[in-house]
Amino acid sequence: MASENIFSGLKVVDLASFIAGPSAAVILSDFGADVIKVEPPSGELWRHAHNVPPQPSAEDAYPWHLANRNKRGMALDLKSPRAQEVLERLVKWADVLIVNTPHPARARLKLEYQDVVRWNSRLIYADITGFGEKGPDADLPGFDITSYWARSGLLSMTRDAGAPPTWPVAGSGDNATAVSLYSAIVTALYRRERTGEGAHVTTSLLAGGIWSASVSIQAALCDAKFFGLHDRKNPANAAMNVYRAADDTWFVLVVTSDKLAAVATAIGRPDLLTDPRFSVPAKLMANMPQLTAILDEVFGTQPMEYWYKVFQGIHVTFGAVRDPREVISDPQLLANNIIVPLEGAGGKLTSTISSPLQVHGVDKVSARRAPKIGEHNDEILLQLGFGVAEIEGLRASGAVPVTKEHAG
Repeated sequence: MASENIFSGLKVVDLASFIAGPSAAVILSDFGADVIKVEPPSGELWRHAHNVPPQPSAEDAYPWHLANRNKRGMALDLKSPRAQEVLERLVKWADVLIVNTPHPARARLKLEYQDVVRWNSRLIYADITGFGEKGPDADLPGFDITSYWARSGLLSMTRDAGAPPTWPVAGSGDNATAVSLYSAIVTALYRRERTGEGAHVTTSLLAGGIWSASVSIQAALCDAKFFGLHDRKNPANAAMNVYRAADDTWFVLVVTSDKLAAVATAIGRPDLLTDPRFSVPAKLMANMPQLTAILDEVFGTQPMEYWYKVFQGIHVTFGAVRDPREVISDPQLLANNIIVPLEGAGGKLTSTISSPLQVHGVDKVSARRAPKIGEHNDEILLQLGFGVAEIEGLRASGAVPVTKEHAG
């Protein structure tokens, strides 16, 4: 029998926007945390990303639900003088506050750590930036494409020789960094259990990108010799390359030295092991294009289904290159609860992607749709101790919006 959700009773205020900060809050919510999503009265821009190229276009706001499921929604104009009253009570209520507002604006809004910790000394203040808190570019705005991918060196390496840098997969750096922020939050919560003290934790998209590119960055730190960008027809190692099967399926092949003989035999070319062009390391390096051309011809004779069985039979590492529309039919995703049902979103959006962490014996909460703008304002304000008249006053001041429910 599964135990109680790990973070039942944990209270989180998500003031962050777009992906990385909100996705860290999603992971907490998956394990039972009560997360309040705070956004401007007009709504966060990420609500509309499903209709902004180059994002895939859909009627359903799929990015919004992915980054904000399981949360209660509150609309609050932080620029309104009376918003501080609400913010103070939110901070006093919270165990965790997640913020990604640029620091100059954060200072104006009195959202810096020193501004809010006076209300709650046990608070875990989770701060995410594009380029880090210090340095000449600390205040630059940053998305994962600029901070995680471009600045870190990743974008320079994820292309073939002769090709310009390409546009990376949207949100990939954000979601990787979200796991880092979640880890920092959980580390601070563990420390608080031991000491009773809150903490200011932080990470950046740049730090996440450097960590992802760390093998190459570490190599640069020791003045290693780089082999240049990957060239599929003239690779540094033909046993670690991308090939195409007869059905036009591309696949990645990674053959370690202990598997070379088994692979050569399994593909029907044991002669390659004794071919004088490839049997001596120096000649092999000089003739890598010729070996690649031979493998291209061999792999082009059979469909991926055939090579899947061949590679599986000799336990060699490989991976077919799949399109997102193919990925969603992969039986591994359902078998491992990577794709799970999403409740209440409506339209065609009936499933979502679970966070990548599993704890055996502990169930995650059922995924529920993300909130509408200000959907839970009254519920949250009452919970924070505001009276009905005070709530009306907050509406009149513009700190919280007047919804259709209260108009007229």
